[in-house]
Amino acid sequence: MADVKYDVLGIGNALFDVLVRTDEAFLARHGMTKGSMSLIDEARAAAIYADMGPATEVSGGSAANTIVGIGSLGARAAYVGKVKDDQIGKLYVHDIRAAGVAFNTPAAKDGPATGCSYILVTGDGERTMNTYLGAAQDLSPADIDPAEIAAAKIVYLEGYLWDPPGAKEAFLKASKIAHEAGRKVALTLSDSFCVGRYRDEFLGLMRNGTADIVFANESELHSLYETSDFDTALKLLRSDVKLGVVTRSEKGCVVVTPTDAVAAPASPITQLVDTTGAGDLFAAGFLYGLSRDLSLKQCGELGALAAAEVIQHIGARPLVSLKELAQQRGLTV
Repeated sequence: MADVKYDVLGIGNALFDVLVRTDEAFLARHGMTKGSMSLIDEARAAAIYADMGPATEVSGGSAANTIVGIGSLGARAAYVGKVKDDQIGKLYVHDIRAAGVAFNTPAAKDGPATGCSYILVTGDGERTMNTYLGAAQDLSPADIDPAEIAAAKIVYLEGYLWDPPGAKEAFLKASKIAHEAGRKVALTLSDSFCVGRYRDEFLGLMRNGTADIVFANESELHSLYETSDFDTALKLLRSDVKLGVVTRSEKGCVVVTPTDAVAAPASPITQLVDTTGAGDLFAAGFLYGLSRDLSLKQCGELGALAAAEVIQHIGARPLVSLKELAQQRGLTV
């Protein structure tokens, strides 16, 4: 087995987040489904941006947010994602490396601009995302370095990657290399609308062993199994995957294996500001714990702590050291 160079390596859509506070009227005016993630073209991206108020702009992307969170916890983290060699792309590369994450994917010299996600945050903290994939959709198997994949304890893949065909192939290539090296592969289902598009394929990835660990929130789990009954969906998940992690907002999380189920509570918060990144940072805490061989309950508690930090401010990345925060709560080894 290759030496371990990284605790977790993430592969995802490298996107620049443009976050703005807005109201229900804005969503209605642009025909958006609240709480959803929609893929948009460049023209719609321009129309939304032109109608938006003052925005917070920050490097994002689901798996990238998770990997930055893992770095903030003190683990060795790496990321694979495609940007263009443009102004936003250069900013993206700077941000992720400044967070202590190894990022070596070559930037595209031509083709579409670096991808952006326009995130509308309503007064209740709910986020509605409109994503222009741009250069991110050009991630290909050629961007997957076998030596880097094999050197990661856990390879983490985002469900959103299943949209672009080349990225889908990159996803499968990475999983094969990881398993051949005796590593674990984790998948986040990303979004209930994403699950709706690829339900059978996601179930296939779970059942054929492409993914060892699956992260989902309640709505994604219900969408996956097409049932409104939580216990039924959870039972099906236990039969389909080696390790399933289901987040339930203020109700905490449930972690299941084929033979066991463990619950962990949510972390208390002072104020809910923006749910963007809650699932991403939960995964960061959980995967950090898993890479340190902590108990499943401790992994869940670390996930809850990281999620609680990120939902109390605008933006999907931590504003404080998660390692220090975890140490204060006695949660790390």
